[in-house]
Amino acid sequence: MSSPALQTTVLAVHRDGEHRFSKEPVPSIVLEAGLGVVGDAHYGRTVQHRSRAKVDPEQPNLRQVHLISASLLDHLLERGFVVAAGELGENVTLQSAPGLQWEDLIALPVGTQLRFARGPVLELTGLRNPCSQIDRFQRGLMAATLDRDAAGNLVRKTGVMAVVLEGGAIEGGDTVELRLPAAPHRAMECV
Repeated sequence: MSSPALQTTVLAVHRDGEHRFSKEPVPSIVLEAGLGVVGDAHYGRTVQHRSRAKVDPEQPNLRQVHLISASLLDHLLERGFVVAAGELGENVTLQSAPGLQWEDLIALPVGTQLRFARGPVLELTGLRNPCSQIDRFQRGLMAATLDRDAAGNLVRKTGVMAVVLEGGAIEGGDTVELRLPAAPHRAMECV
């Protein structure tokens, strides 16, 4: 018998047509398969992240959609940082839920699918690597978003990246179900 699927709801959605650190809250976002969030600076089939595009502008865009768990905002608040949904640059802020705290989200394997109630389907591609812009947003925040696990490995807390498999609209309050890929699972790395 298989274990029940993890479920949560969308707390908020965000987009920004410019390459700014934070994204603006909007009532809904529209996802387009293979491209990302319509109207967002990271929309496109090939990489849109400026530093990665300088290296190879033809590489596939594995960072079409950025997601975090709202529990990360609480975690940062405990460390003295007030960060609102969208301010870390995510497109989708998920409600905290059992099995879907920030630690759980970044521990999911590559290929995990997020199936939203209105039809969109995302597939996780990897971890978001916090960059120097995070300290320009709030001094010391970079250190708060990085940690070490018991084995000494670097832990990046700033959420996960995904590609759009099936398009459609997402808005706050929408339900989302996570489905793990078939084993063997591959841990996410920075993309």
